[in-house]
Amino acid sequence: MKRKWHDLYPSGIPFEVEIPTDVSIYDSFEKAVNNSPSTTAIIDEELTMTYSELKTATDRLAKYLHTKGMKKGDHIAVMLPNSAEYIVCYFALQRLGCIQVQVNILYQSSELTHILNDCSAKWILCDDAQIPKIEAIELRAKIEPIVFDGERKFFRNVCLNESVTENIQLPDVLIDPMENVAIVQYTGGTTGNAKGVMLTHHNIVGNVIQNCVFYSLRKKEEITLGNTPMAHVMGLSYINITFALSGTYIVVKRFNIQKVKELLQKYAPTIFIGAPTIYIALLNSDEISDEDLKSLKICTCGTAPLPLEVIKEFEERSGAQIMEGYGMTEVLVTHRNPRSDKKKTGSIGIPLPSTDCKIVDMDDGNREVPIGEQGELLIKGPQVMKGYWNNPEETGHVLRDGWLSTGDMAVMDDEGYFYIVGRKKDLIIASGYNIYPIEVENVVYEHPAVLEACVFGVPDSYRGETVKCVIVPKEGYEVSAEEMTAFCKERLATYKVPKLVEFRDSLPKTAVGKIMKQQLMKEEVMKLDKLKW
Repeated sequence: MKRKWHDLYPSGIPFEVEIPTDVSIYDSFEKAVNNSPSTTAIIDEELTMTYSELKTATDRLAKYLHTKGMKKGDHIAVMLPNSAEYIVCYFALQRLGCIQVQVNILYQSSELTHILNDCSAKWILCDDAQIPKIEAIELRAKIEPIVFDGERKFFRNVCLNESVTENIQLPDVLIDPMENVAIVQYTGGTTGNAKGVMLTHHNIVGNVIQNCVFYSLRKKEEITLGNTPMAHVMGLSYINITFALSGTYIVVKRFNIQKVKELLQKYAPTIFIGAPTIYIALLNSDEISDEDLKSLKICTCGTAPLPLEVIKEFEERSGAQIMEGYGMTEVLVTHRNPRSDKKKTGSIGIPLPSTDCKIVDMDDGNREVPIGEQGELLIKGPQVMKGYWNNPEETGHVLRDGWLSTGDMAVMDDEGYFYIVGRKKDLIIASGYNIYPIEVENVVYEHPAVLEACVFGVPDSYRGETVKCVIVPKEGYEVSAEEMTAFCKERLATYKVPKLVEFRDSLPKTAVGKIMKQQLMKEEVMKLDKLKW
């Protein structure tokens, strides 16, 4: 079916793309290896690996994990920093048909307990920095850590040493890409704990093809500078895109201006990925010259919108295009701005090939709203998740007849460009991270001095949003903002900890006693408006 936005497709880009139903993630990786065995696949500081070397290391690790008892369908948690080790683990687990459970290295014991308990993982592949957290959780006796030490002794001994696994045979594993889950990526919710999004091999392989076709990316020519966490769905997506193109992936362990400058000058990357804070930091650094940015062709910003002035300045200085788009864990990437003069700054762009979408009335989800009218964005396509792990009720809330309800409010203009205008979900996005207030509130309420609490996001020119917590203390108790911050730091990942803490005698409530969060948020916006004046 031809849609309005199809008129905006660059010449030669099809409305629909052929996505094979019999190709797994490992099949796609093997194809890249066979096409480009001597091409550099990974650059990770002093470690460089060709595609042939990467496959050898991957298969050796797969053999080792097989001897541990890992098999098709097992949930294996991976809690590793950005590294070559992460990529080798990813493809090794896909070779065995295991399901990789993504775990952010910033998670603390309470977050770990929920995820590992929910997914029933028996093993966790991690670096040695995570061991104290794992030892502190209740499930320690039920989960076996396989530790990649910082000096790479384990990596060299297993992945780069033929003798350890040379007599081990890998099992034949039959993957059904349409049905078999490859990744469980946890994402939060407004009504409870994080949910595990099940992404199949078809979801991931299909979304790679959609992106590559839409942007006409060229094989063996693209070099990706990976600034985002690999444990985040955006970081993982660009690993898959890079390797599908037989390109080179440069690992950035942690964003650092000096390091990024060095990598830009040394390797001349063509693809750059990052959250808004990274682009803002680059523009505000005296160390980054316009010449450092000249190799870039396509820059993508995920997890939160980029201010228009940042986009314009970065594009002027680099000569590259920042391709704004839209995605979420449940659907990977769905919208992109087309390259060239058809790009419309401030818009999330248009749906990728083989992606359909509609904007429906908030009260009547069956009624599409007219062009220019605000409503909820619904998505249909090969990238739509299989569902939430072990959570059919939540799955049923968002998946109906193949359409996924995003919870985001959108508008389509008369040309076919889409714009996100708000969020139906009670979600904070700070520095590219999704933060769900209920999770932070649950921790705040653990403090003995807290009577009532409300957590929400306030606008922040650098982070996008900042986490604020308004607290009503119990009578007879005293607590400081510093004490509350320290309390939260012990129980939450750093990015979830409230940066602003305010104490009040009471919170605004509705007639039935519900805290009026929207009123608190409105007050913050009014404060900011007064400051501007």
